[in-house]
Amino acid sequence: IWTLKADVYICGILLVELIGHNYKDIEKKMAIHHWILKQLQREKRSIVDKSIPQDNDVLVNNITDLAIKCFVSLQPLKCHDCYITILHYSIGTYFKMFNFLTFLCFVISFSILASSQLDEFIFTKFNQPNNNITLSGVAKISQNGFIQLTNDTSRLIGHAFYSSPFHFKTTNASTFSFSTCFALAIVPEYPKLGGHGLAFTISPSKDFSTALPSQYLGLLNASDIGNFSNHIFAVEFDTVRDFEFGDIDDNHVGVNINSLESNKSAAAGYFINDQNVKQDLNLKSGKVILVWVEYDSVTKLVNVTLSPNSLKPKIPLLSYNFDVSPIFKENMYVGFSASTGLLASSHYILGWSFKLNGEAKSLDLDSLPSLPGPKKKHRRLIIVISIIVFVFALISILIAVYTIRRFKNADVIEQWELEIGPHRYSYDELKKGTRGFKESDLLGRGGFGKVYKGVLRNSKAEIAVKRISHESKQGLREFVSEIASIGRLRHRNLVQLLGWCRRRGDLLLVYEFMPNGSLDNFLFGEPKMVLTWEQRFKIIKGVASGLLYLHEGYEQVVLHRDIKASNVLLDGELNGKLGDFGLARLYEHGSNPSTTKVVGTLGYLAPELPRTGRATTKTDVFAFGALLLEVVCGRRPIEHKAGPEEFVLVDLVWDKWREGKILDIVDYRLKGEYNESEVLMVLKLGLMCSNNKPLARPSIRQVVRYFEGEIGIPEAPTTQGSDDLEGFGFDESERWNSLASTSIMIKSSSFTCLSNGDENSTNYVSSSTSPLPLLYSGECT
Repeated sequence: IWTLKADVYICGILLVELIGHNYKDIEKKMAIHHWILKQLQREKRSIVDKSIPQDNDVLVNNITDLAIKCFVSLQPLKCHDCYITILHYSIGTYFKMFNFLTFLCFVISFSILASSQLDEFIFTKFNQPNNNITLSGVAKISQNGFIQLTNDTSRLIGHAFYSSPFHFKTTNASTFSFSTCFALAIVPEYPKLGGHGLAFTISPSKDFSTALPSQYLGLLNASDIGNFSNHIFAVEFDTVRDFEFGDIDDNHVGVNINSLESNKSAAAGYFINDQNVKQDLNLKSGKVILVWVEYDSVTKLVNVTLSPNSLKPKIPLLSYNFDVSPIFKENMYVGFSASTGLLASSHYILGWSFKLNGEAKSLDLDSLPSLPGPKKKHRRLIIVISIIVFVFALISILIAVYTIRRFKNADVIEQWELEIGPHRYSYDELKKGTRGFKESDLLGRGGFGKVYKGVLRNSKAEIAVKRISHESKQGLREFVSEIASIGRLRHRNLVQLLGWCRRRGDLLLVYEFMPNGSLDNFLFGEPKMVLTWEQRFKIIKGVASGLLYLHEGYEQVVLHRDIKASNVLLDGELNGKLGDFGLARLYEHGSNPSTTKVVGTLGYLAPELPRTGRATTKTDVFAFGALLLEVVCGRRPIEHKAGPEEFVLVDLVWDKWREGKILDIVDYRLKGEYNESEVLMVLKLGLMCSNNKPLARPSIRQVVRYFEGEIGIPEAPTTQGSDDLEGFGFDESERWNSLASTSIMIKSSSFTCLSNGDENSTNYVSSSTSPLPLLYSGECT
């Protein structure tokens, strides 16, 4: 490396040659400074040319002293005194006698003084003496001549800075242009896993004792990130994505100002010359990458360019327009910082050049030191151990997965469950029967869960499995008890609950399978088959019979509370059956309990239910009335796409009734092929059941008697709110029966809206989450 001291040394030789002998002719095998020092031990005059007159001895002596100082300047910290001395004598009192000699000395001394303001350097190796590099942390210079900033140890920091600061400020306080070129390589401990990266840094200090490793790159810590007082300019080469600093990926280059959050960043790569095509570069590849960082003080533009070879691309990887003058102090240090985190990487600098106010000298990759090869020591042992650890970890994972799956699928049977009854299925049986609850076997979605088709393995019977979630452990015993109670309900027009299964938070209800699905699929839209009137009349009579069993035929009163077309299921012979008992409540006859759940679907809700929160048998009758009108008219209770006058089906039927055009509302798809008397009876019953006043509605027993022809159906009133019971043919005993039925109520104080999976319906529920019936006992008061 050429230094200022070398210039001074050459100046001394020049002075001796100007005033002295041709030393080569005297002792050819002796170095010039050794010969001069040997001659001076005898007499100073012995090195002076004899043609110089004796009266110039003073000048000769002074020049000889200068030459001696030039040679002594090879010792450290001696050169500056020589500059001053040469300059002093070059403009001294002897100017007139040897003006050529002194002028030459002046030019040499001026050039040396000018070059004493360092503005560039170049390193192709760093292991030369007096390299002027300051190392800290774990950084070291290898015997091959490269700098290793970090090694394969976690959470370390390494720094390498040029020992002398550079004067970056001009006279007007702006910053000089600068350029640097360096060759780096990053070799991760594990392929494709970095940790964390390095940064080219310009800083007012070489002391980074408070900096942290890992994502802080050995430059900053958590408390000083973003502080203007840092005065740090850095270009990072980051191999770990830190979301804390907004990194774009784990292989990027970024320009950082006083922070580790890049002001501008780009994925590592380079542009092929003249093609404007970007090629990716892997910073963690372990290969040498050449980098150019340049700042133009005129355009205020920072350019960063990468290349895998010695040829500099014409297009930089990234450009950032920023005036660094406010960041830079007058004197700043240049160097590198690197760190490792949880994982480690070896960060290398193989060559480096820098220049102020000009372009740094290029580096030839072929002339730079070679990277160390992979460690071969204990390599076979490491491979064997790695394989053993991998196999052990794999076996452990498989055992853990198997154990977890067995635990998840295991049935936890408590003593109280054994006391409930024999309707319990194993979870494994239901999972296999539904093929793991595959979406392809999904029959539908309800308000409390999904329904899947399945086949029991032993009996080969088709089933429908409703999978619901019961989040609260409180009341779980009562919840399952209610399921078992529903399982005891037996009627040809009720969907049979075959059994149940519990697996921690999941409850599975097993029903008989209804091959024709729900009634709404045959009434609305474009059904695959249009039901005849005979089929429709048989379905509604069957539903009425099933509802009568729930209200009066069982040992306890059962309120369905969600009667609608989608909850009427059809078997293979199109017999109608009431399903979805997940919304039912059980009542003992004559009692008046309280509950915290009010459930129903918009369009089927009796008007008093949202207002009072009290569900009775008459609220079921109201929903049944809406179902009757649906079956006859082939329309939903509420159609949002219809005109304003047809928004609510029951209102439309009332209007047609008052106009005497009630048959105009019959489903057009029947094409007039129906029994007119039966249609009129069903429409009248639909209006009677849809009366706004509970006492004006018939009981379900009366409805069944009307269907069977045991009693004649009265004329329907002309208004919805009529409470003329005599107009319906009710006698006094029936009036009191109606009152008694209405007194079986459910109290609730809060309501929310819950979708049950039907796009045209809404369930209104309160804060309770239990979707199943509740047994109770008590007397009516």
